[in-house]
Amino acid sequence: MSDVVLLFSGQGAQKVGMGKDFHEASETARALFRKADAALGFSLSQIMFEGPDEQLTRTSRCQPALYLHGLVALELLRERVGGLEPVAAAGLSLGEFTAHAAAGTFSFEDGLKIVARRGLFMEEACQATEGAMAALIGGEEEGVRALAAECDVDVANFNAPGQIVLSGTVAGIDAAVEKARDHGIRRAIKLNVAGAYHSRLMQSAQDKLAAELKDLPMQTPGIPVVCNYGASVVADPAEIRSMLEKQVTGSVRWTESIKLLIEKGHRTFIELGPGKVLAGLVAKIDKDATVYSVEDLASLEAVAEQLD
Repeated sequence: MSDVVLLFSGQGAQKVGMGKDFHEASETARALFRKADAALGFSLSQIMFEGPDEQLTRTSRCQPALYLHGLVALELLRERVGGLEPVAAAGLSLGEFTAHAAAGTFSFEDGLKIVARRGLFMEEACQATEGAMAALIGGEEEGVRALAAECDVDVANFNAPGQIVLSGTVAGIDAAVEKARDHGIRRAIKLNVAGAYHSRLMQSAQDKLAAELKDLPMQTPGIPVVCNYGASVVADPAEIRSMLEKQVTGSVRWTESIKLLIEKGHRTFIELGPGKVLAGLVAKIDKDATVYSVEDLASLEAVAEQLD
């Protein structure tokens, strides 16, 4: 099966029990979970399988958990689908790292360690600042940008047409929620998050990650990877480092990223991660695109049957 694009989940998709049925059913999966626990020096698999929820939702835990889950799901899918040769990959925020690991830009363990560090740095930045985020539904980009400027907050995510997320100080986000209708936005919903991801409040995390990325062994990806920050294909390791760094405080341009892949003629996507969030976003971006979602053993078997 060729001409499929791999998509990897971002933070927020995690849920207790993720990957447990993979682990129970497959020695390939068990080996990857063992490798991950050894690389990190603690039992990430136990937190994924058993929680508690407040442990798994910690930024320093859910980011490596989603990275690991996505790559386990991919390995098991490869075992079941003969000749699965993806033509490109992309991931939402944290998922961009998973996409690079899938493309061979860096090793499974190196990627896992850097993702765990990224999660820790972002967790520390959340604790050091008072940040918030809000989802804006039914607004145009121009109106959203004007609102962000007026309230001195940043545009964090362009997730899909009519679904944009703002990020910044608590006061700024509260003001944006209050004034959203004045800018033609139908609804503004404050999100239950630990801080202001993809905003200038994450600058300390970006600086620390940049230092770590310098030492990360990296090569040209084996398949094109679309970066969030530039909504473009990046191949040069120096440029990849720059894009992964800037993404921490910059906007996730998911809508443009998916449109770029569709413009290149790709119409079939496989989402790897819990919750089918990306399938929902892709459907809003292009209703003619096909997205297969693999989140557990049952969906893995169903998708393998459809693709084989």
